[in-house]
Amino acid sequence: MNIKNKTLLFLSGMLALSCSQHQSEALKKEASQELIFAKGEKITNDNFTGTAWLNNLVNADSVNQNAVGSVTFEPGARTKWHSHPAGQIILALDGVGYYQEEGKEKVIVRKGEVIKCPIDVPHWHGASADTAFVQIAITGREKGETVWLKPVTDEEYNR
Repeated sequence: MNIKNKTLLFLSGMLALSCSQHQSEALKKEASQELIFAKGEKITNDNFTGTAWLNNLVNADSVNQNAVGSVTFEPGARTKWHSHPAGQIILALDGVGYYQEEGKEKVIVRKGEVIKCPIDVPHWHGASADTAFVQIAITGREKGETVWLKPVTDEEYNR
């Protein structure tokens, strides 16, 4: 094999290795964009509009009165208006969501942001119209369960 052929063979091998490393990096990036927690079970009650899933991560008990759940909302999905007797904290894990307290403007929520829902203040939250949203909801249960109210109308959602 002459030097020209050896050089071409060497360069072909380097190109193949480079492509393989690029594919590996792309797969790692794709894997890092996957859900941190499994979607869980599809929510089938009437406290949500659209499609959402709940993965109960921690159930409140006598030792720890906080419930923790991962909620995945498809685009346009949202909760009803509701309140929490012990408040709630929302940690945005992925996507773009909305949060609104009664009497206030809707807030856009993005990955990495935190929302602190005040005690007994009616509010709703969910995905934006065109992007899914994944959140962790930490809900105090020591003062009672979530109080579910009326559905969020399309007019309220789109405002």
